[in-house]
Amino acid sequence: MPAPEAGDLGLWRMLTDFGRVLIFLILGAVFVAGGLIFAWLLRPNRPYPSKVATYECGEVPVGDTRVRFNVRFYVVALIFLIFDVEVVFLFPWATVYRNLGWFAFIEMLVFLGILLVGYAYVWRKGDLDWDKPAPRIPRYEPGVGVRETPLTEDEVVV
Repeated sequence: MPAPEAGDLGLWRMLTDFGRVLIFLILGAVFVAGGLIFAWLLRPNRPYPSKVATYECGEVPVGDTRVRFNVRFYVVALIFLIFDVEVVFLFPWATVYRNLGWFAFIEMLVFLGILLVGYAYVWRKGDLDWDKPAPRIPRYEPGVGVRETPLTEDEVVV
């Protein structure tokens, strides 16, 4: 590449910096790919039925491995993740609490208020309850229209 002119020095420096990043990315990809290829070449390849069988925590696998899980597992996991990540923001704030002053204290109260509103919403919606009642699905009756089934004694919440 030709030497940069006086006006293009900033652009040249920027391209050089991005070039370094690109070289690191390429070296990282080559390192990972090389490690995987090297491991693939060295590994023993002796499959047998119990080695390729599905592993279920020491239990004998029963049925198909592609089982549909209840969405509740994912909802609980996401709720935990959201609130856990938000609580992580409290630790750095607590370490420098005395240096921040009243403004930061009020900001943290607002943050905790938003966190509690989200928690109350999730609680009210029933996503924290593990046992949920079965949904009541209305059915269509010809000549009558949509009709809901009456509640049984088990479904009535007192």
